[in-house]
Amino acid sequence: MIEKGRISASQLGKILYMAIIPTSLLTTPAITFKYAKQDLWLSPIWAISGFITVFIVLRIYRMYPSENIIQIMERIGRRIPGKIISGIYLLFILYVNGVIVREYSEFVVSSFLHTTPIVVISGLMVLVCAMAVRGGLEIVGRFAELFLPIFITLFLFNIIPIIADLQWSNLFPIFGEGIRPSIEGAFVLQTWFSEMIIASFFLPFVADHHNAKKTLSRSLLAIMVTLSVSNLATLLLLGELTGNYSYPFLILARYINISNFINHLESLYMIIWVLGAFVKICVFYYVTVLVAAQWMKLSNYQPIVYPLGLLLLLFSQWVAPNTQVLTEAIAGPVTLAMITMFVIIPALLLCIVWIVNRLHN
Repeated sequence: MIEKGRISASQLGKILYMAIIPTSLLTTPAITFKYAKQDLWLSPIWAISGFITVFIVLRIYRMYPSENIIQIMERIGRRIPGKIISGIYLLFILYVNGVIVREYSEFVVSSFLHTTPIVVISGLMVLVCAMAVRGGLEIVGRFAELFLPIFITLFLFNIIPIIADLQWSNLFPIFGEGIRPSIEGAFVLQTWFSEMIIASFFLPFVADHHNAKKTLSRSLLAIMVTLSVSNLATLLLLGELTGNYSYPFLILARYINISNFINHLESLYMIIWVLGAFVKICVFYYVTVLVAAQWMKLSNYQPIVYPLGLLLLLFSQWVAPNTQVLTEAIAGPVTLAMITMFVIIPALLLCIVWIVNRLHN
């Protein structure tokens, strides 16, 4: 086996949470508001792709506990077709990570470091993540475990000080135009919930695998609650202005004013974003490296970490010319592609595996 390290089910849950929440906090309030309006806080509840993906991952893992979905595709699809399909998946995962790196860089440049070239911001993050990924799975798991409490503390500190200023009238009318707008808003969120598929790449390395089902369920529930709370806080503070900002949750940090002494706490959100983005990029970077090594039948993935990092940097510059195009892509083509690659195709794979096993039995 290429990876010798092991993680606990608890670490897996933290990895999944930190791999999904950071980028979703950044843009989902604005994107979801365009569809769901005042019901945007309900949209995470309707994002059922997370439950479907978790079900698929657990069922496939029960049948092939030592393999991820890419390896299973090669097994079921035979040599050449399986290689082609898994190669497409490898490129798509690399593309998704390129989008994540670009989201991180666009936010930092547009909100804080206005004169810094975006390629410098992206390159430094990719370099730091490459060092972490070379350390192996256990290092990635420990980073997630270390940064999660800091992330949650800063997240709450962004919300608690503004509770007194929230306008609860912005919440109404609930279902003013029926349930459809909130469901349409949930469609965009499938982009992030479908990322639960990455659990498939970590489950074979979980030591206490009997706790996997409970851990995945709790992680998914925590993600839903976090997104609902962030969307709700943004709506109650900004109201109809939510859709006018590229990064609405950042405005919450700028609004904080404690006794006219502690204010303009954008740096808190910057810390949240950098820590979260670091873990998320590391997770997808590790999956990319692992899949690439398995696809090329390598015995060690460390030699390809930096070459793939360079490729990741190129992808991050290629995915979109600016923030507006990137946001529109996430709300449309990227969402459809991720639902297809991370939900529909794995669901078809599960059906094929089930049929093959039935025929063999």
